[in-house]
Amino acid sequence: MKKYTVEFIGTFFLVVTIILAANANLSGGLVPLAIGLLLMGMIYAGGYISMAHYNPVVTLAFWLRGRMPRADLPGYWLGQLLATVLATGLGIYLVQFGWERELQTAQKGLNFGPALVAEFLGTFALVWVILHVATAKGTAGNQSYGLAIAATVVGAAYSLGGISGAALNPAVALALCATGMVWWSDLPTLLLGQVLGGITATYAFLFVNRD
Repeated sequence: MKKYTVEFIGTFFLVVTIILAANANLSGGLVPLAIGLLLMGMIYAGGYISMAHYNPVVTLAFWLRGRMPRADLPGYWLGQLLATVLATGLGIYLVQFGWERELQTAQKGLNFGPALVAEFLGTFALVWVILHVATAKGTAGNQSYGLAIAATVVGAAYSLGGISGAALNPAVALALCATGMVWWSDLPTLLLGQVLGGITATYAFLFVNRD
């Protein structure tokens, strides 16, 4: 239960931060930095308890990697889903009634091919980095895992955000759709790219790491 609680808390703050940062009228491209800093803090805070997935695809990757039992999958995913629902509702409330402004909404849908590729590449990079810095023997005991993961998210957000929104996470994709920042019709594209990217990265990791 402690692991699931940590996953709930970490996913909650990740999702609510994404919603608020995206609607805060930050200048100079500060949105990815705000998200990355929060994520880094949550990774260091919860990593020693739950491995700080905060992402259903990362949870799937850890299971495929052999670093978590199948019995934990429902608890992790349920915690992440409940956190997403609560964080989305609270984020919408704070924007509309705290700042008294309308949520930013997508004016058009995503281009299927580019969005699929962008989510695949971004999620591949994220899962690849996580598995290396958090589960590989060669990096065991490192203290930079949180920074490496957060930096990957920030880099992906800057480079891919204009194509797919750089969700890289089914929980984030659901929140973006629920707030109108991404159209619901684009959700399957995001999820497909993320799942394929995560699975491919996991097997690529297993190919080069036979520990």
